[in-house]
Amino acid sequence: MQKFVLLFSFFFVLVACNNKNSESTQSPQPTENTDGKSNIQYAKSFDLEHFEGYKVITLKNPWPGTNQTFKYALVEESNTVPNAKMFDAVVQVPVKQIVVTSTTHIPSLEMLGAINSLVGFPNLNYISSEITRKQITAGRIKELGKNEDINTEILIDLNPDLVIGFGVDGNNSTFKTIENSGIPVLYNADWTETSPLGKAEWIKFFGALYNKDKQADSIFNNIATEYNLAKNIASQAANSPTVISGAMYKDVWYMPQGDSWGAQFIADANGNYLWKDSKGTGSISLNLESVLDKGHNADVWIGPGQFTSLSTMEEASQVYTKFKAFKTGQVYTYSLKKGATGGTIYFELAPNRPDLVLKDLIKILHPNLLPEHNFYFFDKLK
Repeated sequence: MQKFVLLFSFFFVLVACNNKNSESTQSPQPTENTDGKSNIQYAKSFDLEHFEGYKVITLKNPWPGTNQTFKYALVEESNTVPNAKMFDAVVQVPVKQIVVTSTTHIPSLEMLGAINSLVGFPNLNYISSEITRKQITAGRIKELGKNEDINTEILIDLNPDLVIGFGVDGNNSTFKTIENSGIPVLYNADWTETSPLGKAEWIKFFGALYNKDKQADSIFNNIATEYNLAKNIASQAANSPTVISGAMYKDVWYMPQGDSWGAQFIADANGNYLWKDSKGTGSISLNLESVLDKGHNADVWIGPGQFTSLSTMEEASQVYTKFKAFKTGQVYTYSLKKGATGGTIYFELAPNRPDLVLKDLIKILHPNLLPEHNFYFFDKLK
Protein backbone atom coordinates (compact mmCIF):
# COMPACT_ATOMS: atom_id res chain seq x y z
CA MET A 1 0.00 0.00 0.00
CA GLN A 2 3.02 2.25 0.14
CA LYS A 3 2.21 3.85 -3.19
CA PHE A 4 -1.00 5.22 -1.64
CA VAL A 5 0.79 6.96 1.22
CA LEU A 6 0.61 10.74 0.86
CA LEU A 7 4.21 11.88 0.40
CA PHE A 8 4.47 14.33 3.28
CA SER A 9 1.68 13.21 5.59
CA PHE A 10 2.68 11.76 8.93
CA PHE A 11 1.43 8.23 9.53
CA PHE A 12 -1.28 8.44 6.82
CA VAL A 13 -1.41 5.02 5.29
CA LEU A 14 -3.82 4.47 2.90
CA VAL A 15 -13.36 -2.72 -6.50
CA ALA A 16 -16.02 -3.70 -5.29
CA CYS A 17 -19.01 -5.67 -6.44
CA ASN A 18 -22.45 -4.44 -5.49
CA ASN A 19 -23.98 -5.73 -2.30
CA LYS A 20 -26.35 -8.55 -2.96
CA ASN A 21 -29.90 -7.82 -1.98
CA SER A 22 -30.89 -9.56 1.20
CA GLU A 23 -33.02 -12.63 0.79
CA SER A 24 -36.43 -12.66 2.44
CA THR A 25 -35.00 -14.86 5.17
CA GLN A 26 -33.78 -14.08 8.61
CA SER A 27 -30.06 -13.62 9.20
CA PRO A 28 -28.43 -16.60 10.89
CA GLN A 29 -28.09 -16.44 14.65
CA PRO A 30 -25.13 -17.73 16.69
CA THR A 31 -25.83 -21.12 18.17
CA GLU A 32 -25.37 -21.90 21.85
CA ASN A 33 -22.35 -24.16 21.30
CA THR A 34 -20.30 -21.56 19.42
CA ASP A 35 -18.31 -18.63 20.71
CA GLY A 36 -20.89 -16.09 19.54
CA LYS A 37 -19.79 -12.66 18.35
CA SER A 38 -16.07 -12.00 18.56
CA ASN A 39 -14.87 -9.40 20.98
CA ILE A 40 -14.01 -6.66 18.49
CA GLN A 41 -13.08 -3.87 20.87
CA TYR A 42 -11.39 -1.14 18.84
CA ALA A 43 -11.89 -1.75 15.11
CA LYS A 44 -14.90 0.05 13.65
CA SER A 45 -14.85 -1.23 10.08
CA PHE A 46 -15.55 -4.94 10.55
CA ASP A 47 -17.35 -7.40 12.76
CA LEU A 48 -16.92 -11.15 13.17
CA GLU A 49 -19.51 -13.71 14.24
CA HIS A 50 -19.23 -17.46 14.87
CA PHE A 51 -21.99 -19.88 13.91
CA GLU A 52 -22.35 -23.64 13.76
CA GLY A 53 -19.84 -24.70 11.09
CA TYR A 54 -19.08 -21.24 9.70
CA LYS A 55 -18.17 -17.64 10.50
CA VAL A 56 -19.37 -14.33 9.08
CA ILE A 57 -17.24 -11.24 8.51
CA THR A 58 -19.24 -8.04 8.05
CA LEU A 59 -17.31 -5.22 6.43
CA LYS A 60 -18.89 -1.93 7.43
CA ASN A 61 -16.57 0.72 6.01
CA PRO A 62 -14.75 -0.60 2.92
CA TRP A 63 -13.69 2.91 1.92
CA PRO A 64 -14.50 6.45 3.10
CA GLY A 65 -17.77 8.05 2.10
CA THR A 66 -19.84 4.91 1.47
CA ASN A 67 -22.70 3.23 3.28
CA GLN A 68 -22.03 -0.03 1.45
CA THR A 69 -21.42 -3.17 3.48
CA PHE A 70 -20.12 -6.61 2.55
CA LYS A 71 -20.78 -9.96 4.16
CA TYR A 72 -18.36 -12.87 3.78
CA ALA A 73 -19.07 -16.43 4.90
CA LEU A 74 -16.10 -18.53 6.03
CA VAL A 75 -17.26 -22.14 5.89
CA GLU A 76 -15.62 -25.12 7.57
CA GLU A 77 -14.70 -28.08 5.36
CA SER A 78 -17.65 -30.48 4.77
CA ASN A 79 -20.09 -27.82 6.03
CA THR A 80 -22.46 -25.56 4.14
CA VAL A 81 -23.75 -22.08 4.83
CA PRO A 82 -27.51 -21.38 4.84
CA ASN A 83 -28.79 -18.67 2.50
CA ALA A 84 -25.53 -18.50 0.57
CA LYS A 85 -26.97 -15.87 -1.80
CA MET A 86 -27.03 -13.30 1.00
CA PHE A 87 -23.22 -13.27 1.10
CA ASP A 88 -20.86 -11.36 -1.18
CA ALA A 89 -18.34 -14.21 -1.00
CA VAL A 90 -18.20 -17.72 0.43
CA VAL A 91 -14.75 -19.10 1.31
CA GLN A 92 -13.76 -22.51 2.65
CA VAL A 93 -11.52 -22.32 5.70
CA PRO A 94 -8.82 -22.83 6.69
CA VAL A 95 -7.34 -21.06 3.69
CA LYS A 96 -4.43 -22.89 2.06
CA GLN A 97 -3.33 -20.42 -0.65
CA ILE A 98 -3.86 -16.67 -0.62
CA VAL A 99 -3.02 -13.49 -2.51
CA VAL A 100 -2.86 -10.21 -0.58
CA THR A 101 -2.39 -6.74 -2.03
CA SER A 102 -1.10 -4.49 0.77
CA THR A 103 2.15 -4.67 2.69
CA THR A 104 0.10 -4.10 5.85
CA HIS A 105 -1.35 -7.60 5.37
CA ILE A 106 2.07 -9.26 5.50
CA PRO A 107 2.75 -8.93 9.26
CA SER A 108 -0.56 -10.59 10.16
CA LEU A 109 0.29 -13.62 8.03
CA GLU A 110 3.72 -13.81 9.63
CA MET A 111 2.47 -13.47 13.20
CA LEU A 112 -0.07 -16.22 12.57
CA GLY A 113 2.55 -18.53 11.07
CA ALA A 114 0.69 -18.49 7.73
CA ILE A 115 3.19 -16.78 5.44
CA ASN A 116 3.77 -20.06 3.56
CA SER A 117 0.23 -19.73 2.20
CA LEU A 118 1.07 -16.49 0.35
CA VAL A 119 1.47 -17.28 -3.37
CA GLY A 120 1.25 -13.86 -5.04
CA PHE A 121 1.63 -10.13 -4.40
CA PRO A 122 1.63 -6.98 -6.59
CA ASN A 123 5.03 -5.25 -6.69
CA LEU A 124 7.19 -7.48 -4.52
CA ASN A 125 9.80 -4.76 -4.03
CA TYR A 126 7.49 -3.00 -1.58
CA ILE A 127 7.77 -5.90 0.89
CA SER A 128 10.39 -5.25 3.57
CA SER A 129 10.07 -8.21 5.94
CA GLU A 130 13.14 -10.45 5.92
CA ILE A 131 10.98 -13.51 6.52
CA THR A 132 8.77 -12.87 3.51
CA ARG A 133 11.68 -11.78 1.32
CA LYS A 134 13.20 -15.25 1.86
CA GLN A 135 9.98 -16.70 0.47
CA ILE A 136 10.25 -14.37 -2.52
CA THR A 137 13.89 -15.33 -3.15
CA ALA A 138 12.91 -19.01 -3.04
CA GLY A 139 10.33 -18.36 -5.77
CA ARG A 140 7.33 -19.19 -3.58
CA ILE A 141 5.61 -15.82 -4.09
CA LYS A 142 4.87 -14.64 -7.64
CA GLU A 143 5.10 -11.07 -8.89
CA LEU A 144 1.63 -9.82 -9.93
CA GLY A 145 2.55 -6.45 -11.40
CA LYS A 146 1.19 -3.18 -10.05
CA ASN A 147 -1.63 -2.91 -7.54
CA GLU A 148 -3.72 -0.72 -9.85
CA ASP A 149 -3.04 -3.08 -12.78
CA ILE A 150 -2.71 -6.61 -11.41
CA ASN A 151 -1.68 -9.28 -13.91
CA THR A 152 -4.89 -11.30 -13.77
CA GLU A 153 -3.55 -14.05 -16.04
CA ILE A 154 -0.79 -14.95 -13.60
CA LEU A 155 -3.12 -14.61 -10.63
CA ILE A 156 -5.81 -16.83 -12.11
CA ASP A 157 -3.18 -19.44 -13.02
CA LEU A 158 -2.08 -19.46 -9.37
CA ASN A 159 -5.70 -20.30 -8.46
CA PRO A 160 -5.56 -19.09 -4.84
CA ASP A 161 -8.42 -19.81 -2.46
CA LEU A 162 -9.08 -16.08 -2.27
CA VAL A 163 -7.65 -12.61 -2.87
CA ILE A 164 -7.52 -9.96 -0.15
CA GLY A 165 -7.92 -6.52 -1.71
CA PHE A 166 -8.58 -2.97 -0.65
CA GLY A 167 -10.41 -0.19 -2.42
CA VAL A 168 -10.33 3.58 -2.40
CA ASP A 169 -13.74 3.58 -4.11
CA GLY A 170 -16.17 1.06 -5.57
CA ASN A 171 -14.63 0.83 -9.03
CA ASN A 172 -12.11 -1.91 -9.65
CA SER A 173 -12.55 -3.85 -12.87
CA THR A 174 -9.56 -6.08 -12.02
CA PHE A 175 -11.27 -7.45 -8.93
CA LYS A 176 -14.41 -8.11 -10.94
CA THR A 177 -12.38 -10.08 -13.49
CA ILE A 178 -10.89 -12.16 -10.67
CA GLU A 179 -14.32 -12.81 -9.18
CA ASN A 180 -15.71 -13.80 -12.58
CA SER A 181 -12.99 -16.47 -12.76
CA GLY A 182 -14.43 -18.05 -9.61
CA ILE A 183 -11.82 -16.74 -7.15
CA PRO A 184 -13.40 -14.84 -4.23
CA VAL A 185 -12.20 -11.30 -3.47
CA LEU A 186 -12.49 -10.07 0.12
CA TYR A 187 -11.91 -6.43 0.96
CA ASN A 188 -9.71 -5.53 3.91
CA ALA A 189 -10.33 -2.04 5.29
CA ASP A 190 -7.66 -1.85 7.98
CA TRP A 191 -6.49 1.44 6.45
CA THR A 192 -9.83 3.15 7.19
CA GLU A 193 -9.40 2.71 10.95
CA THR A 194 -8.41 5.88 12.80
CA SER A 195 -7.30 4.42 16.13
CA PRO A 196 -3.95 2.64 16.49
CA LEU A 197 -5.46 -0.40 18.20
CA GLY A 198 -8.32 -0.43 15.69
CA LYS A 199 -5.84 -1.04 12.87
CA ALA A 200 -3.98 -3.72 14.83
CA GLU A 201 -7.19 -5.61 15.64
CA TRP A 202 -7.50 -6.60 11.97
CA ILE A 203 -5.25 -9.55 12.73
CA LYS A 204 -8.54 -11.17 13.84
CA PHE A 205 -9.76 -10.86 10.23
CA PHE A 206 -6.85 -13.01 9.11
CA GLY A 207 -7.11 -15.30 12.11
CA ALA A 208 -10.65 -16.19 11.04
CA LEU A 209 -9.44 -17.16 7.55
CA TYR A 210 -6.99 -19.71 8.95
CA ASN A 211 -9.11 -20.97 11.86
CA LYS A 212 -6.57 -19.35 14.15
CA ASP A 213 -9.04 -17.14 15.97
CA LYS A 214 -7.70 -17.86 19.44
CA GLN A 215 -4.12 -17.25 18.34
CA ALA A 216 -5.13 -13.94 16.73
CA ASP A 217 -6.99 -12.92 19.89
CA SER A 218 -3.94 -13.71 22.00
CA ILE A 219 -1.56 -11.79 19.74
CA PHE A 220 -3.83 -8.76 19.68
CA ASN A 221 -4.46 -8.84 23.43
CA ASN A 222 -0.71 -8.78 24.06
CA ILE A 223 -0.30 -5.79 21.73
CA ALA A 224 -3.22 -3.96 23.33
CA THR A 225 -1.89 -4.64 26.83
CA GLU A 226 1.56 -3.30 25.93
CA TYR A 227 0.01 -0.27 24.23
CA ASN A 228 -2.23 0.63 27.14
CA LEU A 229 0.54 0.12 29.70
CA ALA A 230 2.78 2.47 27.72
CA LYS A 231 -0.05 4.99 27.36
CA ASN A 232 -0.58 4.93 31.12
CA ILE A 233 3.13 5.54 31.73
CA ALA A 234 3.08 8.50 29.34
CA SER A 235 0.06 10.01 31.08
CA GLN A 236 2.14 10.39 34.23
CA ALA A 237 4.64 12.75 32.59
CA ALA A 238 4.79 16.17 34.15
CA ASN A 239 4.68 18.02 30.82
CA SER A 240 3.32 17.62 27.29
CA PRO A 241 5.86 18.79 24.70
CA THR A 242 4.41 20.66 21.73
CA VAL A 243 4.60 18.81 18.41
CA ILE A 244 4.51 19.65 14.72
CA SER A 245 4.59 17.20 11.83
CA GLY A 246 4.90 16.91 8.07
CA ALA A 247 6.74 19.09 5.56
CA MET A 248 6.19 21.02 2.35
CA TYR A 249 5.46 19.54 -1.04
CA LYS A 250 5.18 22.04 -3.87
CA ASP A 251 4.66 24.90 -1.41
CA VAL A 252 1.89 23.07 0.47
CA TRP A 253 2.51 21.72 3.98
CA TYR A 254 0.81 18.41 4.70
CA MET A 255 0.27 17.08 8.20
CA PRO A 256 -2.24 14.77 9.94
CA GLN A 257 -5.66 16.04 10.88
CA GLY A 258 -6.76 16.05 14.50
CA ASP A 259 -8.86 12.88 14.36
CA SER A 260 -6.28 10.86 12.46
CA TRP A 261 -4.26 7.81 13.41
CA GLY A 262 -1.07 9.86 13.70
CA ALA A 263 -2.65 12.52 15.91
CA GLN A 264 -3.98 9.79 18.22
CA PHE A 265 -0.47 8.40 18.65
CA ILE A 266 0.84 11.81 19.73
CA ALA A 267 -2.03 12.26 22.18
CA ASP A 268 -1.50 8.81 23.69
CA ALA A 269 2.22 9.58 24.05
CA ASN A 270 1.21 12.69 26.03
CA GLY A 271 2.31 15.13 23.40
CA ASN A 272 0.56 18.38 22.57
CA TYR A 273 0.00 18.22 18.82
CA LEU A 274 -0.58 21.80 17.77
CA TRP A 275 -3.17 20.88 15.12
CA LYS A 276 -5.07 18.44 17.35
CA ASP A 277 -8.28 20.50 17.04
CA SER A 278 -8.44 20.23 13.25
CA LYS A 279 -11.34 18.07 12.08
CA GLY A 280 -10.87 15.03 9.91
CA THR A 281 -9.07 11.71 9.78
CA GLY A 282 -6.73 12.24 6.86
CA SER A 283 -4.22 14.92 5.93
CA ILE A 284 -4.62 18.67 6.25
CA SER A 285 -3.14 21.05 3.64
CA LEU A 286 -1.68 24.29 4.99
CA ASN A 287 0.28 27.24 3.67
CA LEU A 288 3.77 27.84 5.00
CA GLU A 289 2.91 31.11 6.72
CA SER A 290 0.24 29.52 8.92
CA VAL A 291 2.54 26.63 9.92
CA LEU A 292 5.42 28.96 10.72
CA ASP A 293 3.18 31.24 12.74
CA LYS A 294 1.69 28.45 14.84
CA GLY A 295 4.50 25.91 14.95
CA HIS A 296 7.80 27.77 14.85
CA ASN A 297 8.31 27.31 18.61
CA ALA A 298 7.21 23.64 18.83
CA ASP A 299 9.46 21.45 20.96
CA VAL A 300 9.51 18.39 18.68
CA TRP A 301 9.08 17.72 14.96
CA ILE A 302 7.84 14.20 14.16
CA GLY A 303 7.65 12.79 10.65
CA PRO A 304 9.21 15.46 8.37
CA GLY A 305 8.13 13.76 5.18
CA GLN A 306 10.81 11.71 3.43
CA PHE A 307 13.79 13.80 4.54
CA THR A 308 16.66 11.74 5.89
CA SER A 309 18.93 14.47 7.30
CA LEU A 310 18.80 18.03 8.59
CA SER A 311 21.11 19.13 5.78
CA THR A 312 18.75 17.87 3.07
CA MET A 313 15.90 19.71 4.76
CA GLU A 314 17.94 22.92 4.77
CA GLU A 315 18.85 22.42 1.12
CA ALA A 316 15.19 21.96 0.24
CA SER A 317 14.11 25.13 2.03
CA GLN A 318 15.82 27.59 4.34
CA VAL A 319 12.49 28.13 6.05
CA TYR A 320 12.86 24.82 7.91
CA THR A 321 15.78 26.32 9.83
CA LYS A 322 13.44 28.87 11.40
CA PHE A 323 11.73 26.22 13.54
CA LYS A 324 12.90 25.69 17.10
CA ALA A 325 12.76 21.89 16.73
CA PHE A 326 15.16 22.11 13.78
CA LYS A 327 17.54 24.42 15.65
CA THR A 328 17.64 22.11 18.69
CA GLY A 329 17.90 18.93 16.64
CA GLN A 330 14.58 17.53 17.83
CA VAL A 331 13.45 16.21 14.43
CA TYR A 332 12.54 12.51 14.18
CA THR A 333 11.70 10.36 11.15
CA TYR A 334 10.58 6.84 10.28
CA SER A 335 12.10 7.11 6.77
CA LEU A 336 15.60 5.85 7.54
CA LYS A 337 14.73 2.23 8.23
CA LYS A 338 14.30 0.43 4.90
CA GLY A 339 13.90 -3.13 3.71
CA ALA A 340 16.38 -4.81 1.37
CA THR A 341 14.57 -3.52 -1.73
CA GLY A 342 13.90 0.00 -0.45
CA GLY A 343 10.48 -0.36 1.15
CA THR A 344 9.90 1.69 4.31
CA ILE A 345 9.51 -0.73 7.21
CA TYR A 346 7.21 1.68 9.06
CA PHE A 347 4.55 1.61 6.35
CA GLU A 348 4.44 -2.19 6.44
CA LEU A 349 4.64 -2.99 10.13
CA ALA A 350 3.52 0.05 12.12
CA PRO A 351 -0.25 -0.49 11.66
CA ASN A 352 0.18 -3.99 13.09
CA ARG A 353 2.47 -3.01 15.97
CA PRO A 354 1.14 0.27 17.41
CA ASP A 355 2.66 -0.63 20.77
CA LEU A 356 6.15 -0.23 19.27
CA VAL A 357 5.19 3.06 17.58
CA LEU A 358 3.82 4.44 20.84
CA LYS A 359 6.91 3.43 22.81
CA ASP A 360 9.09 5.16 20.22
CA LEU A 361 7.06 8.36 20.54
CA ILE A 362 7.17 8.24 24.33
CA LYS A 363 10.95 7.82 24.08
CA ILE A 364 11.03 10.93 21.87
CA LEU A 365 8.71 13.09 23.99
CA HIS A 366 9.61 11.79 27.46
CA PRO A 367 13.07 10.17 27.23
CA ASN A 368 13.26 9.29 30.92
CA LEU A 369 10.01 7.31 31.06
CA LEU A 370 11.18 4.30 29.02
CA PRO A 371 14.93 4.16 29.62
CA GLU A 372 15.29 0.56 28.40
CA HIS A 373 13.41 1.08 25.13
CA ASN A 374 15.42 1.42 21.92
CA PHE A 375 13.88 3.07 18.86
CA TYR A 376 12.22 0.49 16.61
CA PHE A 377 10.87 2.68 13.79
CA PHE A 378 12.15 6.19 14.43
CA ASP A 379 15.54 7.90 14.31
CA LYS A 380 16.68 11.40 15.14
CA LEU A 381 17.76 13.31 12.04
CA LYS A 382 21.43 14.30 12.04
